[in-house]
Amino acid sequence: MLASQIILKEEPPNASDFALMRRSIGWENPELPIIQNSINSSLFWVSAYLGNRMVWCGRLIGDGSMYFYVQDVIVHPEHQNLGLGSQIMQSINQYIAVNCPSGSTVGLLAAKGKESFYRKYGFKPRNGQELGLGMCRFI
Repeated sequence: MLASQIILKEEPPNASDFALMRRSIGWENPELPIIQNSINSSLFWVSAYLGNRMVWCGRLIGDGSMYFYVQDVIVHPEHQNLGLGSQIMQSINQYIAVNCPSGSTVGLLAAKGKESFYRKYGFKPRNGQELGLGMCRFI
């Protein structure tokens, strides 16, 4: 894959493409209308296409004022370990630099083993010492 073949888009993908990306890494998908609603509710999207096939994506969700959350940083397994995840985070960090006001919080839940990747972009683990541990609930 040549970098010149990649088309970067800072716009939402269609629900089918996003569902395929999620499936490619083993994540379950809700129904397409639910996926589309989630896509539409996001603050920022970045995705890349090789031809007409999405090969990576990432997005920022939140209230757009105080709280922002990095979500769905996904690189298709056939294209991992090529620096594409770094491109996702660079685009997201550019959006954060321009659009997140002083005093806001940007969070994320790193997949197990990916914590060191996100540290390169200024994220710190919540180890329970200073701020408590991060938590989530899956429905």
